[in-house]
Amino acid sequence: MLRTFRIGGIHPPENKLSAGKKITALAAPKQVIIPLSQHIGAPAQAVVKKGDLVKVGTLVAKAGGFVSANIHSSVSGKVNKIDNALDSSGYKRPAIYIDVEGDEWEETIDRSDALVKDCTLSSKEIVDKIAAAGIVGLGGATFPTQVKLMPPPGSKAEIIIINAVECEPYLTSDHSLMMEKGEQILVGVTLLMKAVNVNKAVIGIENNKPDAIAHLTKLAAAYPGIEIMPLKVQYPQGGEKQLIDAVIRRQVKSGAVVQNVGTAYAVYEAVQKNKPLFERVVTVTGKAVATPSNFLVRMGTPINTLIEAAGGLPENTGKIIGGGPMMGKALVSAEIPVTKGSSGVLLLTKEESIRKPMQDCIRCAKCVNVCPMGLNPAFLMKFTIYKDWEKAEANYIQDCIECGSCSYTCPAHRPLLDQIRLGKGKVMGIIRARKS
Repeated sequence: MLRTFRIGGIHPPENKLSAGKKITALAAPKQVIIPLSQHIGAPAQAVVKKGDLVKVGTLVAKAGGFVSANIHSSVSGKVNKIDNALDSSGYKRPAIYIDVEGDEWEETIDRSDALVKDCTLSSKEIVDKIAAAGIVGLGGATFPTQVKLMPPPGSKAEIIIINAVECEPYLTSDHSLMMEKGEQILVGVTLLMKAVNVNKAVIGIENNKPDAIAHLTKLAAAYPGIEIMPLKVQYPQGGEKQLIDAVIRRQVKSGAVVQNVGTAYAVYEAVQKNKPLFERVVTVTGKAVATPSNFLVRMGTPINTLIEAAGGLPENTGKIIGGGPMMGKALVSAEIPVTKGSSGVLLLTKEESIRKPMQDCIRCAKCVNVCPMGLNPAFLMKFTIYKDWEKAEANYIQDCIECGSCSYTCPAHRPLLDQIRLGKGKVMGIIRARKS
């Protein structure tokens, strides 16, 4: 029997329209806009100024704290300015504007296709190279990878779990990466294993990707300690706690280090090829999209460039979603740049974008049954509406992973997640203020 997590979950239509589409590398645009906040934690601090010349891979911003990440230029050219730019949150934040001139790369980057398997670096040296390359979690959380590879004092990692689930509907960027860069991913996994001193790793893949399971299983025979584990299709299996529960049957994160499969590939490129994280695979998809595709995209590329490459913006587009339909966010503009956390661009039609009228809660408890964190979303929404922050905290609103399963399953079409997000933000602010 296929494993999955044991609390809640749903199975929305998969709509993997771009599955099987090979990765297409997009040319650099005329200008990139590189935000200084592409990760959880403190924004990076710019180390370039207007007029500076940069190459592909040049460090343009240094990590602004322990939980932060370096940022590198994705193009060669001249820094036009450092100014605020609109990001996926809908707010303007500091960014570096670079006018593209040619495509000159830093000489230290190995651009050959040759696979490099051997690594003589120590655990610390591997972590240091990962930090220098600015690698973050590419599943969407964008947590700086080097921080996750340094367990707190007194704790020890036992296993590396690679999140290759890609449970979000429509998205196929990880799937395409596994099919085309499978061996590089496995080398990346061995580097992660060495970084945290463990001898076992499990790559969890949902069973709707049989080709990727077969491909990696065949390759993994040459990599001792790496297991490919098929998992039942169940959303949100890509959540860290849910994936740990599915793979090793634990409800806590202790002992397991979870990394996205795209992150494992980025680790390979950083450690073995000296290549910083300045590009990633992004899915562009939607039922009205002419050519749903998987693109290799330079960071800072405007999203409208990707949309044009997939056949243009359909006339009946109602919303542009950054990410997938469950956890993605509606974008206020198609000029927002691709960042390290950009896994997909979903174009919803006007018909798909219209919310159904909210009705009264009928106390059916469907939201409770599907919540993967064991919460009561209906109560949390009520506490938020009435600003009862004490009860919201007492009922663990801060544990919500914002997967949207509750809103998806609600027969009364209540905006449960919207309200819970508001309440969660308020409660987290109260908790921070209490600790300061």
